[in-house]
Amino acid sequence: MTDATLSPALTTAVLSRFNRRKLVALAVPLAIMTYLAYAAIAFDIAGLAGRARMDNAAVLLSDFWQHKTHVTRDNRSGALRVAIDGEAKGVYPPDRLPGWITHSGQSTRIDLGDGHIVTYDDAGARYQVPGYGLIDIRPENGRLHLTAPQPLPDWISASDNRVSVTTPSGRFAYTRTKVETLRYQPGWALFFFTLDSPFHYMNWPEIAASALWGPRLDPDMPNIAAMARDFWTNSMWRHGDVLWAMFETVLMAFLGTFGAALIALPLGFLAARNMMPFGPLRFMLRRIFDFIRGVDGLIWTIVLARAFGPGPMTGSLAILLTDTGSFGKLFSEALENIDEKQVEGIRSTGAGALQRARFGVIPQVTPVLLSQVLYFLESNTRGATVIGAIVGGGIGLLLTQAIQTQKDWEDVAYYVVLIVLMVMAMDSLSGWLRRRLIKG
Repeated sequence: MTDATLSPALTTAVLSRFNRRKLVALAVPLAIMTYLAYAAIAFDIAGLAGRARMDNAAVLLSDFWQHKTHVTRDNRSGALRVAIDGEAKGVYPPDRLPGWITHSGQSTRIDLGDGHIVTYDDAGARYQVPGYGLIDIRPENGRLHLTAPQPLPDWISASDNRVSVTTPSGRFAYTRTKVETLRYQPGWALFFFTLDSPFHYMNWPEIAASALWGPRLDPDMPNIAAMARDFWTNSMWRHGDVLWAMFETVLMAFLGTFGAALIALPLGFLAARNMMPFGPLRFMLRRIFDFIRGVDGLIWTIVLARAFGPGPMTGSLAILLTDTGSFGKLFSEALENIDEKQVEGIRSTGAGALQRARFGVIPQVTPVLLSQVLYFLESNTRGATVIGAIVGGGIGLLLTQAIQTQKDWEDVAYYVVLIVLMVMAMDSLSGWLRRRLIKG
């Protein structure tokens, strides 16, 4: 054992280094917190939170998994209209109104459940709210006269021209021209059959019996064929159009991905250092790949849409162009990392350049290339949804249209579910293909 002492200079250097590390340890979190504070101020997080309408968000979320039935009375003519989601395609026939609506002459009684009762008549409308009381609305001298327990709660909005009531059981609005009640119910209404189909008015046991042994409702076809026809041609949910849009989306991803792979494979050989001895050509191809990859796929989609017009084929070209740059870089790097001993063994047999590439290079890079192509196919299946919204094709177009209407949120939920299922199916399919093609 020997004792050693540090020189004053070394001691100073060690302590100085420790102090610097302490400063860095404090400075990094402080810099991050400062940046986050700046971002919160720059993006006006406080103002955004103040402008948020959580009540509207709750209504939109409820529309994802519920449907609403509009019970509307024209105050000028007295005509009553009952429609699901307010759609003309979902209007109930006058003789087949839901059981919770009772209509007799000029009086209509609407049972919203849990004791909430709305009544329309010639004098006006009344809404009985359990635990609160009766809300009575009558038009007088061109204005609406409201009688209700005072003070009015915040879920009642009243003016001379409009009275609206929002409760957990439904929504109610009275204006001088009409009175409307909205009842929310869980589920996607008319998903299988619309109101013009006789199968809509059957329960599931009756539908099964009708499909198996019931008398024909359409003399020209069996009941099960009529069910398939009514489901396929459903005017509310448009299942036939949606399935075709899904096919277009997958087709855009497939054509774009595999088309890019076919183009990028020979270009990858020309851009690989161990395959192409001519340096300027390699440099030029790599810069082309960088340029194509440097421009986002959505930008290429917009440019191509202006050049070739809208359509699924334009979306396929956008995916092909973007992926060609990515595949060119990935393929050339995979080729540069091959085992040269296998190529030398093929060369020793007197094989030419094409034979060396076929038997010495391709077998080595095939697993890597297939994995990359299949992964891009999965990603492009999802990306084709956004591209379809721009070029006007596929499920993306239907999704955009449903969002723009600001009322078909159940359609938005339907399309989102289909997109997720499509991506999951492509993930399972590509995994199965990888196992079959790579492992044998």
